[in-house]
Amino acid sequence: MDAIVAAALASKAPGASKDATKDRYASPLTSRYASNEMAFNFSDANKFSTWRKLWLTLASAEQKLGLTDITDEALKQMSEHIYDIDYVMAAAEEKRRRHDVMAHVHTFGEAAPAAAGIIHLGATSCYVTDNSELIMMRDGLDIIIPKLASCIDKLSQFAQTYKDLPTLGFTHLQPAQLTTVGKRACLWLQELLMDLRNISRARADLRFRGVKGTTGTQASFLTLFEGNHDKVEQLDEMVTELSGFPAAYPVTGQTYTRKVDLDVLSTLSSFGATAHKMASDIRILASLKEIEEPFEKDQIGSSAMAYKRNPMRCERVCSLSRHLMTLIGNVQQTAAVQWLERTLDDSANRRVTIPEAFLTADIVLSLVQNIVDGMVVYPKVIERRIMQELPFMATENFIMFMVKNGGDRQRCHEEIRVLSHQAGRVVKDEGGENDLIERIKKTPYFAPLVPHLDELLDPSTFIGRAPQQVVSFIKKEVEPALRPYRAILDAGVKQESINV
Repeated sequence: MDAIVAAALASKAPGASKDATKDRYASPLTSRYASNEMAFNFSDANKFSTWRKLWLTLASAEQKLGLTDITDEALKQMSEHIYDIDYVMAAAEEKRRRHDVMAHVHTFGEAAPAAAGIIHLGATSCYVTDNSELIMMRDGLDIIIPKLASCIDKLSQFAQTYKDLPTLGFTHLQPAQLTTVGKRACLWLQELLMDLRNISRARADLRFRGVKGTTGTQASFLTLFEGNHDKVEQLDEMVTELSGFPAAYPVTGQTYTRKVDLDVLSTLSSFGATAHKMASDIRILASLKEIEEPFEKDQIGSSAMAYKRNPMRCERVCSLSRHLMTLIGNVQQTAAVQWLERTLDDSANRRVTIPEAFLTADIVLSLVQNIVDGMVVYPKVIERRIMQELPFMATENFIMFMVKNGGDRQRCHEEIRVLSHQAGRVVKDEGGENDLIERIKKTPYFAPLVPHLDELLDPSTFIGRAPQQVVSFIKKEVEPALRPYRAILDAGVKQESINV
């Protein structure tokens, strides 16, 4: 048997798998996690059909402005072959020509022979590559923004529900003054609102590259229109409008400035920091058994420890958010090293970085949606932890009460100090419960205080204005921010299923 096992361990795969896709690496971003709509947005099918739409847009606008070489039949054939892309032919053409754009120009020309001679007329490769990327980023942001608004909406409902529930605050990860569960959720909400503002602003600022030519001077189009500057400007405006953008960047090199990528991906990276902080907080609270993410009926927390309820959604949020946050370094470097009118060392990097940023942000948002929609709170656990710490926190109130009733402040302070240290030793050295209140009850000096202990130990008297802050914050900040998305939210934003 040892020989059989050894032979199996030393063996190599006999050949191709039945499913050939399993023989090549596939990114988990698309194979395991991403929503169908975001995965399609950055797919080859969407990219190359968008290229064909851009060629059709250009040809149509050029014809309208007087280029008679572009016939109605050419436009008709182009219109009929937007989606039936022969990828085998395109791959063969690219292998032969070593140029992806020209490979698809020739492939499109085979499908629409009447247009073969005018496809890409006056354009450079960046006409389709840059403009299609701007379209995909625009559409990607349109996928992300409603999901982010939905997360904010659901979390604000959670905050409202638990605005009055006292909980132990933590500073330095040590017990501190009480807050409320709802107020703590507002800390997360505030950062998500900042992300909504930033991402929405980036979406509103996004423009089109348009038709600018090889170095941004539009020289080729000026030649096509025989020096007619007005027609070149009209062409740029028409193509921009037909592509769904309100405006184009007024000046470019061969590419649009890569500061645009930096601007957009900075907002996604910033959201990654928000999601990581929020998920980390929930993981800490889950370890205290105060709050848990949703846990399904048949979900397994650990393959070895059957009792465990690991916060795998929050852990994945943290894991993917770290990846999202690191991508911004690539974008910064690319924007910094684009020499003069452009260099091609941006291309391969951007093919990876931009889709991964959008896919990762989308996945994290889907996870956060799922978490905030089903977060579970355990008030009794929270109350027990409060009562373990509250006696110490209440000592100042005890001193004030005694002084108001004729006591000496210094003596009272000393009595409290001694009893507190005794109780602290029980907790730390003996592993016992905090018995400070029992010690106070047994001390004759504090007899006037004892009938009022329940009142002085009411957790709701230690939370300050937390409930009022929640109400005010939601009314003044959250509701106005969500108003533009209210119809979408009321109709329901799609909740993605969560894979392991």
